[in-house]
Amino acid sequence: MRNALFRRVELAALRRYAELGALDAEAGWDAGAWAGALEPYFAEHDEIGTGPDARGPAMLIIDAQPDRWTVRQIFDDPAGDHDWGISAEVDLDASDEAGIAVLRITSVGQL
Repeated sequence: MRNALFRRVELAALRRYAELGALDAEAGWDAGAWAGALEPYFAEHDEIGTGPDARGPAMLIIDAQPDRWTVRQIFDDPAGDHDWGISAEVDLDASDEAGIAVLRITSVGQL
């Protein structure tokens, strides 16, 4: 789950909206939705960090429920505000069945 979510951070940092859309279009997050959500971030900040601090446990919030997890991957912004990120739900049964994390992006933006 961490890797799948952080992959989206890496793609967002590179502004690869088409690739993000390919991952999440079924949940309504096509390339245009990703661009629309992330461009306000880039109007405030020059980059999204992807180094060790960005991958650290302090940047990921997990709310574990019996059948799903609600997660928030916080962006490592240059100002250190940490008030932007990606929220998603992880379907645990579907993830077990698929053998990979099954994420559904629920929001991208500022807290």
